Amino acid sequence: MPTSDSYRESLIESLKDAEHAAGFIGAILEEKDPEPALLRNAIRKVIEAKIRMNALSDSAKEHHEKLDKILTESGGSEIYSLVELLEALGFKLEINYCRRY
Repeated sequence: MPTSDSYRESLIESLKDAEHAAGFIGAILEEKDPEPALLRNAIRKVIEAKIRMNALSDSAKEHHEKLDKILTESGGSEIYSLVELLEALGFKLEINYCRRY
């Protein structure tokens, strides 16, 4: 059985793949009974993977800091409310990787 440290390292390594990271965040947003800290934690792990790749722009860092503050204060309720509203309207929010050139 892997230790929590080795699991965490394995997860961070897997999140270096942009498509995997998008699926990871998307799966968190699809949770029917989300724990408030899950989304914040998932985004932090994706950010850590980007930092380890030296691929986190200053702009992304600034946006993350703003979002992290919002998620800390609200637990992500606004984001999950948006997801629920979209689903009630027959839409689905998807997270996809788009390569920037």
